[in-house]
Amino acid sequence: MSKVAAMLMASMLSLSSSVALAESAKLVPADTLAHDGNMLDRRNTMFDGINLTEQQRQQMRDLMHQARKDAPQVNLEQMETMHNLVTAEHFDQAAVRAQAEKIAQEQVDRQIEMARIRNLMFNLLTPEQKNVLNQKHEQRMQQLSMQISGVQPTSAQKPSSNSNE
Repeated sequence: MSKVAAMLMASMLSLSSSVALAESAKLVPADTLAHDGNMLDRRNTMFDGINLTEQQRQQMRDLMHQARKDAPQVNLEQMETMHNLVTAEHFDQAAVRAQAEKIAQEQVDRQIEMARIRNLMFNLLTPEQKNVLNQKHEQRMQQLSMQISGVQPTSAQKPSSNSNE
């Protein structure tokens, strides 16, 4: 069951990291773009700190629009079945395991599709933008590593999203 919980958590993190894009003719940092109401929350996006051109933003909007249109919906029937198993008078571990595996497989399929879309978006970037994105990824990984190990970063180690701090 912990694998299912991990899969669901990874899914939630993945969904929260979807790119939010806005309409503008100027170069604007991706992390400050307003979203159109259909996009997921723009916090923690893959493209934080990357300046995108209007053409890149439009291509990414188009990819996200198509991804939303084609995305398999969360299966409410699967969730209801799991609820019924959890609230049953007698616990059936085999049935719960089978149901959890179905739900996890659907989640894996959604993760794969989102990774495919993010790969397409990544490949729209210039080499310089890719370099910035990779540097920011390394910073986030270092922060996560320190959080996991219980080490708190000093103020000098904390990346600043605002140069006025």
